[in-house]
Amino acid sequence: MNLPNIKEDRKRENKKTEFIYLNEEYDKNAFKGQKYFIRTYGCQMNVHDSEEISAHLENIGFVKTEEMEDADIVILNTCAIRENAHDKLYGFLGRCKHVKTSTNPNLIIAICGCMAQEENVVNTIMEKHPYVDLVFGTHNICDLEKLLINKTDKQNIEVISCEGNVYENVKYKRDSKFKAWVNIQYGCDKFCTYCIVPYTRGKQRSRKSEDILKEVEELVKDGYLEVTLLGQNVNAYGKDIEGELSFAELLQKVADTGIKRLRFVTSHPWDFTDEMIDVIAKNDNIMNYIHLPLQSGSDRILKLMGRRYTKEEYITLFDKIKNKINNVSITTDIIVGFPNETEEDYNETLDVVNHCEYDSAFTFIYSPREGTPAAKMEDSIKLEEKECRLYKLNELINNYSLKNNKKYVGNTYDVLVEGINDKDSSKVFGYTETMKLVNFVGGEELIGKIVPVKIIDAKSFSLDGEMK
Repeated sequence: MNLPNIKEDRKRENKKTEFIYLNEEYDKNAFKGQKYFIRTYGCQMNVHDSEEISAHLENIGFVKTEEMEDADIVILNTCAIRENAHDKLYGFLGRCKHVKTSTNPNLIIAICGCMAQEENVVNTIMEKHPYVDLVFGTHNICDLEKLLINKTDKQNIEVISCEGNVYENVKYKRDSKFKAWVNIQYGCDKFCTYCIVPYTRGKQRSRKSEDILKEVEELVKDGYLEVTLLGQNVNAYGKDIEGELSFAELLQKVADTGIKRLRFVTSHPWDFTDEMIDVIAKNDNIMNYIHLPLQSGSDRILKLMGRRYTKEEYITLFDKIKNKINNVSITTDIIVGFPNETEEDYNETLDVVNHCEYDSAFTFIYSPREGTPAAKMEDSIKLEEKECRLYKLNELINNYSLKNNKKYVGNTYDVLVEGINDKDSSKVFGYTETMKLVNFVGGEELIGKIVPVKIIDAKSFSLDGEMK
């Protein structure tokens, strides 16, 4: 049994990253015919981790089910960014416990992901949820087959606290046949004072560009149309490996593979270079969509957050992107109610929103994460005030979203069709190059194709169109 240790997770001893090429073989019939169910919380990295988990499970005989009650193993892949993620996990665990105690006593319940790396979470699981069979972390997903094959009747906690390595030859059971996530970088060394990610995901470590390009080339060969490069701080790629490509250079080489659509998330303004902007602007297959987290428009709060840029520097970068990349759409993240955020601080955030007129934004009330510096800060702001600020911010963001979306009406855009509309089976949905959600009349045969769509109506969060 290995328990998480936040003191170890904080360490950055500049140890050289070890590149481990997986080649271990397991009994492919060990769990033949048994069913697995995965519930994923959080970011794109977690979604992609679940694709890896699925591959490990299917490698030893499991088959996927969409019904938790039919499963022989339930895996909850967790997020630790905000407190409501914890609430969602514990709520769903109650459902799992009911199934295990009432209908399926042999059900294996496993928890993984970022919450599994938190000491307080693991302590709670050990004390209050003894029916959970297995807990593993973000650094040892590749051990899943071994953990299940060697499983005993005792609760097993296998969470490694370390700076982290890079694993290659990783297999994925991808959710899509035409869109793919590709990890290029793991972990983070920024240590923003509110953020738990550097502790749960380890140090910043990049994959070798040759391995990334090999993966993308294979995806292109297999007919994939869109690739999204993933990283906790994606544009810091290569800074931890002497002589490696910069992120801008990697972007260019990935674009040169001929992939139809290339995206990346998530960027940190500190690492967003002029060279990146130029590469995006000159390559038609790099999508003109940027996610550029602001977090706050107040220099005082940005300094307390440890964000490493000022309001003026952020706006300068934003304007440069807007001016150099044709028809670019820009989205952002904003936190309101950071400890002792004043009305003046908050109004400065609104000033930036009014300048940038974002296409959309993910907005949150600050949620303290145990073990982070911000969690120790005294906070005099009442929750009611924070909720009021969030409401006002969201109204402003939604107004600009609608304003930007209305500019699309009457024009035709290429849309990559992803599936059938949940509310109207006569329609399909997909995304423009600028990451605008479009709904239009069409059949299942369009899924996985890029088709021209004329926009006929705009809403705050989506567009309606008709196929040309």
